[in-house]
Amino acid sequence: MTKHVLVVDDEKDIRELLVLTLSRMGIEADTAANCQDAFARISERNYDLCLTDMRLPDGDGMQIVEYIAKNSGNTPVAVITAYGSTDNAVAALKAGAFDYLAKPIQLKQLRDLISSALSLPRAPSIGDAPAAPRRIAPATKSTPHTTTTATTAAMGPQLIGESSAIVKARDLIAKLARSQAPVYIAGESGSGKEVAARLIHSASSRREARFVAVNCGAIPENLMESEFFGYKRGAFTGADTEREGFLHAADGGTLFLDEVADLPLAMQVKLLRVIQDKKVRMLGETNEKTIDFRIICATHKNLASKVAAGEFRQDLFYRLNVIELKMPALREISDDLPLLIEQLLVRLSAQAGMQVPILDISAQTALRRYDYPGNVRELENILERALALCDGNTIFEQDLHLQPGDDAPSSVSDTIISNEATNSNKLTMPLHDYLDRIEREQIMKALEQTENNRTQAARVLGVTFRSLRYRLTRLGID
Repeated sequence: MTKHVLVVDDEKDIRELLVLTLSRMGIEADTAANCQDAFARISERNYDLCLTDMRLPDGDGMQIVEYIAKNSGNTPVAVITAYGSTDNAVAALKAGAFDYLAKPIQLKQLRDLISSALSLPRAPSIGDAPAAPRRIAPATKSTPHTTTTATTAAMGPQLIGESSAIVKARDLIAKLARSQAPVYIAGESGSGKEVAARLIHSASSRREARFVAVNCGAIPENLMESEFFGYKRGAFTGADTEREGFLHAADGGTLFLDEVADLPLAMQVKLLRVIQDKKVRMLGETNEKTIDFRIICATHKNLASKVAAGEFRQDLFYRLNVIELKMPALREISDDLPLLIEQLLVRLSAQAGMQVPILDISAQTALRRYDYPGNVRELENILERALALCDGNTIFEQDLHLQPGDDAPSSVSDTIISNEATNSNKLTMPLHDYLDRIEREQIMKALEQTENNRTQAARVLGVTFRSLRYRLTRLGID
């Protein structure tokens, strides 16, 4: 089916350049020289894309963006700005523009933008929770757990829930998927920031390209530049081969910068230049390469406070924080907790090749009362551990290990925790990492004691063979 594009510009040569480019791509184009002409064209037909200059004789491109958003919401709009007018471009993106081009127009960037806009799905799907999912009903110890949909476990990232905060987040994600605007995702650790970023990417025009996730806090500062920009062979001592950096890898796709607040100031300067110029040069290379990626960033820290403290560049903050998406903490969506538990158990059980367990009433009560400082990620870790620790096909409160008891410990892990707690006033790592380390140590000791006889090791540890096998897989113990 032939695509139709509206070109709005008061300069005849610019209109002709755009129309010629579109015709060579097999796309039909209509033109308008001002806002009123554009409004008339839009009222006459539906367009697949609108390209508009920011400066028009009787108004500006913002009016075009707003008019289309009100009257033809599915039509993406790209604005054309004067060179260096980044403030106008950011304002247009915040108003709902798909993307922007800076003059003088680069034909490759123009063609890439057109192709990207025209590949947008007309009715984006954001991977909502399955229709009418079964919630956990108050169960007795003998009530079977009947959710058996392996499909749920195999689905991609989801935002499960029907609370107002989750519905609001899903709606905004759907809108952001139809834009190229930089997105800043705020929220506490474990609240699903990367899930949201992946949903934006998977429903966008870039969904066929790569989603490159980078944990900025996990890269040593002295390796930051080579990791982001890549390097040619011989660029420095030890560079024995050529290596592609994160920026090249994200070309055509989405670059997700997690914990962006941890970027050192020197790297912030380099990243700002890449965002502005859309060009990258490998270490040891003489020529720059034009790249095209969408940037999404996230952090659990207050980025505005980092700016005020001089720890994060204000100009980079404004380029990254074009549109903010706030992910709610789990305590803010407590009504969705039963549904989250249900879906996580289905997925985790399928991954482990296990039957979905019964959740005892005592475990349900404990899970509802818990505060979840680590949010959804902590809930997932709790349930994953409970699956490994439970005997039979029922999860009881003691399998959750939410609050170590004051009496005699109920497992080897609890014994170690109690002993170590006596000698230390605080934990030195996240709880799930701490418990994983303890599990790993005790399993290795049991295997050594039984000369790697897994059946005997399971008896020593006081768990079933199935439970031990699951733990070995989860902890990566060969």
